[in-house]
Amino acid sequence: MKIWIPCVTPLDLRSPALHDLRMHRVTFVAAARSSSLLAERFEDDRPLDQAGWEEVQRAAAGLVPLAAAELRYCSPTPRSRATGDALGYAPLVQLALRDCDMGRWRGFTLGEAMAREPEAVDAWLADPRSTPHGGECLLSFIARVGAWLDTRPADEGGTLVAVAEPSVVRAALVYALKAPPSTYWNIDVRPLSAITVTGRAGRWNLRFDGMFSQPTRA
Repeated sequence: MKIWIPCVTPLDLRSPALHDLRMHRVTFVAAARSSSLLAERFEDDRPLDQAGWEEVQRAAAGLVPLAAAELRYCSPTPRSRATGDALGYAPLVQLALRDCDMGRWRGFTLGEAMAREPEAVDAWLADPRSTPHGGECLLSFIARVGAWLDTRPADEGGTLVAVAEPSVVRAALVYALKAPPSTYWNIDVRPLSAITVTGRAGRWNLRFDGMFSQPTRA
């Protein structure tokens, strides 16, 4: 009796299919606050306020384990660097993760910009290509953050953590999901919230980890 053994093609280590397995796990952690949410300013370069430091301490138990990531990054803002250091990440500053360049509106709150240039603010909110402030348009901002995400070297590790401004996290999510730019305005990223994307250049998936336990009743 003869036994038929199928011919198996040797695995080509250079095959693009194998490269697909080199997926990253990138967790973005929003920097702790430097002011109340209503007082947030464009390109805010203020350090953490007292409330921010206290929030870091309360959130540490859930975020400190991310220090085990093979690569750890942060935005260049003082509060992003301080948040990363306080959590034990010792992050590497990435200029590509800087906030959107807001031109002459830098340091303004949205309300202040609206009071000075209401029509310009309306145009900026309506058109992702507009730059009425003389800075960077929303499309360019999203593309810049997305390019950083896509160019994480595959041979430098599979798990990454990046502490970034909430606006940067929003831009990363819009890019990863290939969502319309207007989606940016519908994403609410709170200080010290964490979100993970997995994949590689051009192919990213949003990942939710863990479960919220329901309080038990007496």
